[in-house]
Amino acid sequence: MVASAIGTAQTTDKNDPLTWNLADLYEGFDDPRYEADLHWVSDRAENFRITYRDRVASLTAQELAQALEELEGIYQAVGYLWSFPSLTFAANTRDTTAQGEVDRIQTALTTVNNELVFFDLELQAMSADHLAELRQAPELRLYAHYLESVGRFAPFRLPEVVEQTRNRDSLTGRQAFIQLRSIHLGEQTYTPVTTADGKTATTEAELSALLFQGDRTVREQAYHSVRVVSQQHNTLYAYILSTIAQDHAIENQMRGYRSTLEKQLISDEVPEGVFWAVMNGTRDRTEIWQNYYRIKAKATGAAIRTCDVYAPWSTEPIAPLPFSEGTQILLAALEQFDTTYARRAEEFFLNRWVDAAVRPGKRGGAFCNYTHGKHSYLFLSYTDDYSSLFTLAHEMGHGLHFAWIDDHQRYFNSNPPLVLAEVASTFNELLLLDYLLDRHSDPNMQRSLITRQLEDQLSLLFRQTTISRLELALHDRAEKGRFDAEFLNEVWDSLYRDLCGDAVEILPEHQYDWARIGHIFFKPFYCYQYAASDIVSLACYQQYRQRGRDFVPGYLQLLASGGSENQMAALKHYVGVDLEDPATISQALDYVANLVDRLASTVP
Repeated sequence: MVASAIGTAQTTDKNDPLTWNLADLYEGFDDPRYEADLHWVSDRAENFRITYRDRVASLTAQELAQALEELEGIYQAVGYLWSFPSLTFAANTRDTTAQGEVDRIQTALTTVNNELVFFDLELQAMSADHLAELRQAPELRLYAHYLESVGRFAPFRLPEVVEQTRNRDSLTGRQAFIQLRSIHLGEQTYTPVTTADGKTATTEAELSALLFQGDRTVREQAYHSVRVVSQQHNTLYAYILSTIAQDHAIENQMRGYRSTLEKQLISDEVPEGVFWAVMNGTRDRTEIWQNYYRIKAKATGAAIRTCDVYAPWSTEPIAPLPFSEGTQILLAALEQFDTTYARRAEEFFLNRWVDAAVRPGKRGGAFCNYTHGKHSYLFLSYTDDYSSLFTLAHEMGHGLHFAWIDDHQRYFNSNPPLVLAEVASTFNELLLLDYLLDRHSDPNMQRSLITRQLEDQLSLLFRQTTISRLELALHDRAEKGRFDAEFLNEVWDSLYRDLCGDAVEILPEHQYDWARIGHIFFKPFYCYQYAASDIVSLACYQQYRQRGRDFVPGYLQLLASGGSENQMAALKHYVGVDLEDPATISQALDYVANLVDRLASTVP
């Protein structure tokens, strides 16, 4: 019997619209295609190595293009093989079969990658002039940016045997600790919290959703219930993060990177000046955050605590928003922007490429998983509220971005740099907000929507960069040696107090909150890019409001460009946004500050 595509330990209805259908990848772990593809990938990687090792420098442009096409086919299949067990595990981290398959496939694919690691190393060993000549060849036009990207890492390459050792060591090193955190979090249970209407929240997603409702006591209880887990396991999560950070530090020393920050900026194609412009620009305008929460405290008549930052401005209840109704609202909002855009979004629901169910053992957070040559899968926990709908819009933005990439780009151009990768998600939220504001005349709903969007903007611009300030501190410390939970708690608490000033009361549990931020474990210095992308999205959306449908073609071309161009150049070319101009950052911050000022004028 073929196992369920969402995990052998899961008992949800296969036709449930809130759970995804992974059959486009594989029917289950006993699907014959699953094992056949693994053997195929292993054989092709071995044959590729036999054919091309020690020959890359002597290949003609045509031969190199042929080799790259063959390599793309291997990596595309690798993507399918990795996505299936990792998505199954995310849907149910208590599924021991999925846990075992994640480990098995990761081990097998590490062997595959070690067979292929020679290729980039031999490209990087070429002279800069030779590599530049190849980039100009007509046969390699589609791979020009990829070859340029590979060349950037030439100064940091290691001998092949060392690269292979690093890959193997990751199985029991950095990646193992990242996986340990996911497994451990999935096993946790939380103190239940019951609301006035008799509903009881028991999962992390349900408890976090209570932070958006009106009962002050319930918010505090839900906040504490989630964070007590981080407090109880404070030492463990600090040990995991310290080990991961030290592994990055060791790699920096081996390769010659000045820091983990430099390594990530090179990988993400972000000029260091842009990073510091975003970080310094937001640091110098924290009064925007503080002013907003002073206004909120005045309007609600109560001090704002860290458990209240997402609390509603009014105690008047807002009706629940079931998933089916939420999806129709989202599609209607996207339809106003572009019909084709909306129809592509509808495919995600018709084909069940979305897992939105709330259940114990499900991984926290939300994400979009893209596999080139197929489509994306969206993951979230939908809790029948507008916050969940905006999360769905955000992840759908990623999914639509990748849909346009898949239509236009080959595998090596399918991964957009991370600033560009977050633009469509935030843009989708702005489309949804405007649609809802036009649809709802009720003043309570209007204010709820406006303040919800403002709070989202403030989080993207200020909270996410505060997370990156934590990372600057912890990766700097890791260069000197191991750090402990006390160090992380103190730094996080200090940084958050700098952000909040006297506008938000920092509850004692908040010092442990860093442990809930998945990105600092998975991918260093991801979070500041939310702020950078938000700045770009605001600039794009202002153009859309001014130009209407004339803006749409250039925007869709930006999405379709994927990773085929330098992202700073692509932003200038397709939508006229210059992120390297300090005025772009200043104008985005001014836009949010003006919204706060407008809101202040409505508060007696």
